[in-house]
Amino acid sequence: MGETGRAESYVVPDFFIYNNAGKLELTLNNKNAPDLRISEGYRDMLREYDRGSKKDKRQKEAVIFIKQKIDAAKWFIDAIKQRHNTLMNTMEAIMNYQHAFFISGDETDLRPMILKHIAEETSLDISTVSRVANSKFVQTEFGTYRLKFFFSESLQTDSGEEVSTREVKKILSDIIEAEDKKHPYSDEKLTEMLQEKGYNIARRTVAKYREQLNISVARLRKEL
Repeated sequence: MGETGRAESYVVPDFFIYNNAGKLELTLNNKNAPDLRISEGYRDMLREYDRGSKKDKRQKEAVIFIKQKIDAAKWFIDAIKQRHNTLMNTMEAIMNYQHAFFISGDETDLRPMILKHIAEETSLDISTVSRVANSKFVQTEFGTYRLKFFFSESLQTDSGEEVSTREVKKILSDIIEAEDKKHPYSDEKLTEMLQEKGYNIARRTVAKYREQLNISVARLRKEL
């Protein structure tokens, strides 16, 4: 998994998001929503015992056993349905929150989003949202992403607007990519350029983001 958050090795996505003429459609992979039902064999046996007029001890024990199995199966099916609902509610909230990105595929369209935002939207525990975000993948027309990718810290602009730190990293990366490699920008210069664009950012933060992007310091980027 690189900085972009795309899955580099093949993974089976848990969700699919399709852009249907501007309308986003979300589906859950069938492996996460198996079609479960109680065996008709158990139901038939129970009906047969219920119809019998005389029941000896062995038959009564058999009825109790079958009812226990049916109750256990119903509980399991309900648990699977609950999990299905949790997954769909979480992904739907993320899709709605990051609607602009799922339409454009442009990382700068990602909004600052923390676990608390989605927990409040879905009425789920933050720990539940965190487990889903850390373990599930969504396939889009732009690639397959771990849900964790859509969560980020935020930074304020001069106007007080919150922007995703990922957006700042993307701009930082673009600036460095376009620089004259004979005269690469120092962290001080990069900080100054970002501040000119309206981002309230410190030099140490620029250095941290540059390192997270696996970009070397200016002297090591210099080409003769």
